[in-house]
Amino acid sequence: MPNASSWSASSPLLLLWEDSSGTRIFLSLLYAVLAISGTLSNVMVIYLVFSFKKLQTTSNAFIVNGCAADLSVCALWMPQEAVLGLLPPNSSSLRSAEYRLLRGGLLGLGLTVSLASHLLVAFNRYVLITKLPSVYQALYQRKHTGCMIGLSWALALLPVPLLPGLWTLGSAQSDGSSRYTALLLALAVLGQTALLLHCYLGIVRRVRGSAKRVSVLNFHLLHQLPFPAAPPPPRRAQRRLSSVSVLLLCCVFLLGTQPLVWVSLLGFFLRPAPPALQAASWLLLCSLSALNPLLYTWRSEEFRRAARSVLPRAEGPGAAPRPSAAAGAAAAPPCPQLPRRRGTATATATATGSGASAAAAPR
Repeated sequence: MPNASSWSASSPLLLLWEDSSGTRIFLSLLYAVLAISGTLSNVMVIYLVFSFKKLQTTSNAFIVNGCAADLSVCALWMPQEAVLGLLPPNSSSLRSAEYRLLRGGLLGLGLTVSLASHLLVAFNRYVLITKLPSVYQALYQRKHTGCMIGLSWALALLPVPLLPGLWTLGSAQSDGSSRYTALLLALAVLGQTALLLHCYLGIVRRVRGSAKRVSVLNFHLLHQLPFPAAPPPPRRAQRRLSSVSVLLLCCVFLLGTQPLVWVSLLGFFLRPAPPALQAASWLLLCSLSALNPLLYTWRSEEFRRAARSVLPRAEGPGAAPRPSAAAGAAAAPPCPQLPRRRGTATATATATGSGASAAAAPR
């Protein structure tokens, strides 16, 4: 029975080389599907934000930053993992320390910036909804937003040299350092998750407790700043649906991040988790890179309208084009005018007023 050290030292990050060829092929196909879907969705969101001015808001700037980080995972790292899963276990590519370091650094950079972007989006929405508009405008100026985005990448570059210790275990010293690195990663993700939940649950409490705000959980309303007029309060059903969408986002985020956190804590304090459990926890975390664009855009009417204007409409070969309202009105035959009777003219004149009555009455 191979232990966790032999698994981590001699295999790709998430593929178990001891497993059967059927399992390896299945995991490779799964990575290929995630890579294709994640690349297309992240590229689409980035293209829409840069192409439509209504989408160029502060919140969407942080979303695009996360999509760029997720793109490095979906377009650069996942295809390599899918190909490496099809190679024989004794391939030189699997045992190259430099290549593992490159892939580990690429994955660590993408996931760190992606998690930081999650927190930036949540904090941006929290300030927008719970603070005064003047506070929001002072905090999220253009230069401040650029500094926040640059800081997320700068902070992500700091722990990159430490992240390969999570899976390159060759000696007792590296084994001990990897355990502390895994603990540091788990605590960082746990703290980030706590802040994110604090922001979103604060948003839900604010919306449920006050009817004076906009239906602010439709997160595309940032372009309406600086709030020239107070819109009508949201209806109860709309507030409930918005709260459900926020809670759904939090649940998906927890499902993607918490398994890795608790697997890492279990390996540090008790005993290393089975390799299959480690692989599943990493797989859930990496799948967030493919799901993030949908999580942040599926409720936005602006994103849906922009996507409909870009994507071609799928129509059958025999389907005739649907005529527009103006074309239908022009193509409709004129309605024949019936001769008016005296009683009809008098009733019409009475309904439309005294002036119309004088004009409609027969001479």
